Amino acid sequence: MSDSVILRPARPEDAAGIARVHVETWRSAYAGLVPEAYLVGMTEVRQTTQWEAVLRRDGMPERVLVAEAAGRGRARIVGFGSCGRSRDPAFAGEVYTLYVAGDWQGRGLGRGLLAGLFAMLRRGGLNDAAIWVLSGNPARFFYEAMGGRRMAERRENFAGAALPTTAYGWPDLAGWLAARGGPA
Repeated sequence: MSDSVILRPARPEDAAGIARVHVETWRSAYAGLVPEAYLVGMTEVRQTTQWEAVLRRDGMPERVLVAEAAGRGRARIVGFGSCGRSRDPAFAGEVYTLYVAGDWQGRGLGRGLLAGLFAMLRRGGLNDAAIWVLSGNPARFFYEAMGGRRMAERRENFAGAALPTTAYGWPDLAGWLAARGGPA
């Protein structure tokens, strides 16, 4: 990971930076995979409002981690991820989101964010986790490289389209973290 980037828990004031990365990465990663009208209709203002609501929730059942780059006199969010209890009963924990700005990809931020999210899940007493991705999303290769195993497939209704999705699972978060030198 770049020396000029830190990973830290998100704060409500990070919502606009998270929203910027969210919109940028969705428009890049999901072009041709989700309805174009949805991507065109995404706005940073709407995403900022949604992320502010997540970050201000009492008890915050969804944990959010940001990658913050220092430079040019100010810090900026260049990646983020979120996790919590699984929405699928087959898994205890789930990584809901994991996005790194295009010009910051390939520097280890995704690996660092994933490890940080897994550590958050472990601290919450969750021993396994999954992430659901669009089956055509090239990020699936990243999850495979990170040891994720294909665990399930389904179609999800999204923006008026039935999209194929795949779950990648990690059955032993403590072992995964220990193998990478992280907290088990």
